[in-house]
Parts: sequence; structure tokens; C-alpha cells
Amino acid sequence: MNNHQLAWQTHSLELGPRTRIMGILNITPDSFSDGGRYFAHEAALAHAEQMVADGADIIDIGGESTRPYSEPIGIEEECRRVLPVIKKLSSRIGVPISIDTTKAEIAQQAISAGASIVNDISALRFDPELGGVIAENNALLILMHMKGMPADMQVAPVYEDLIGEITSFLSQAIARAESCGIDRNNLIIDPGIGFGKTIEHNLCIINRLRDFLHLEVPIMIGTSRKAFIRKILSLPGSEEISPMHSSVETGTQASVAAAIMNGAHMVRVHDVANTRSTIKIADAIKNAYPADTNHHA
Repeated sequence: MNNHQLAWQTHSLELGPRTRIMGILNITPDSFSDGGRYFAHEAALAHAEQMVADGADIIDIGGESTRPYSEPIGIEEECRRVLPVIKKLSSRIGVPISIDTTKAEIAQQAISAGASIVNDISALRFDPELGGVIAENNALLILMHMKGMPADMQVAPVYEDLIGEITSFLSQAIARAESCGIDRNNLIIDPGIGFGKTIEHNLCIINRLRDFLHLEVPIMIGTSRKAFIRKILSLPGSEEISPMHSSVETGTQASVAAAIMNGAHMVRVHDVANTRSTIKIADAIKNAYPADTNHHA
């Protein structure tokens, strides 16, 4: 297992021996799983504090839905949604706050309000100013692979070499970040489950996650409640089950365990408490070495 020691601003985080949890806080009316649930700021703050109590290592705050077929929103509206929560939350929790955005202006204001991580689904492709903002503030950056745009990414995505193409994309994204002045030790990669991928693509990525370890940056993966899980679990001929269905959470935890066993350093999830239990078992198995190799229980 590749271990990584991250140190940025006033934060530090060891990745490897223990899988880390990024808790999702969507302050949106239309996210695929929890849209509207935490749109009110007090509800958002309470949920973030509960996720920290449940074991979240990072809280990832997003004000713009990137679900399949979603449309972008304006900077003013995105600021209105996320900044008050970041400002209040930064004084109420001790774990780092991440801003889920592709926009330099949002990132700068979020960092000024107390965020120290930028989770960028565009991997620095949408806003040429974003990389500079991250470098100047010594922030952490998550670079995600996406084929297409949220509005069209799930319209028949095709790859000739799935793992090879994602690897090449992420390698170029790392180089792009470094060219902006961002330290390689401040980078995390995300293969982008559900972002321009079929069910089979998503399963293959989880199965072959170790193929990305040679890029020598930590790997984060986000499978929580996503459509590939819901489609696998839905009965043939019936409607797709709800993201909030209990079986979808079970499926999520199965995917989390598989991702950990295949090399993930961090998982991005909605249900932190369940994930913490999954991680304890998966990490124990992953890190187990018998004291006596000749002993068979």
C-alpha cells in the first residue's frame, strides 16, 4: 500500500494505514441523493457536525449539483449557498473543509471563509484561474476524471482503453496542477465514478483501482448511492430504486470495502457512521499479516 503524508496550511493527514472519510454536504435543491435536505443553513451545519462526530476526516461542501444532466448555476447563487455555512462551520469543527467547485472565484472566497481543499470535478480544465488560486493559498486539490460535461456525460460514454485513458487524463491533470505551482504532495486523484461511465466502466475502475497507484498520489473514490449501485440492485422490469433505499446503502458499503481492498486512500460518502464501520473491518483485513505464517486457524 502506498502511504502518503499530506501537510497543507495548518492541516496534516496521513493516508494509507487508515482509510480516510470525506463526508458529503450538498447545499443544493437538486443533488441526486440528498437535494434539498440540507439546503437550509442550520440543517447543513447540524449535519456537518454530526458527520464529524461520526468520524469524517474532511467535510466536502458543494453548492452546485453535478448529477447527470444537471445544469450549471451562477457564481452569486453558489456563493450564497456555501459561504455562510463554511464561515460558521470553520469555527465549529476541527477537521478540514473542502469546497466542491470548478470556479476560481468560488474557491478563493471559500478559502477566505475557512476551506482549505478544492474538490474540482474538472481537474483544472474549466477555469484557467483556479490552479493559481490553489497554489497561492497552499490548498489541497482533488483532481477528478470526467468524460464530457455533467449535462451530457452519461449519454453513451465509450472508451477504447478505459483504465489507460483515465490514467493518461489524470497524469496530464497532475502535470497541469504542477505547472500552476501546486506541489505534487498537495494533490489527490479521483477516477470519477459515474462521471461519463457505464455500470461496467464503474465496476472495472473499482476492480482495477491499483492500476492508478503508480501515479504516486493518493486515490479518492466516490461511489456513494450512485446510479450504478441502484441499477444493479433494482429488479428487472421495475423502476430504479431510490438513492435513500436501505439496500443502496448496503451496496455503497460493499463498493467502499472493495475500493479499500483495491487501493483507495479516501472514500467520499453520504453516510459516515456506516462507512466508519466498514473501514474498520476492511482496513483490518487489508493490514493483516499473520504472526506465524505456518499457523492455520
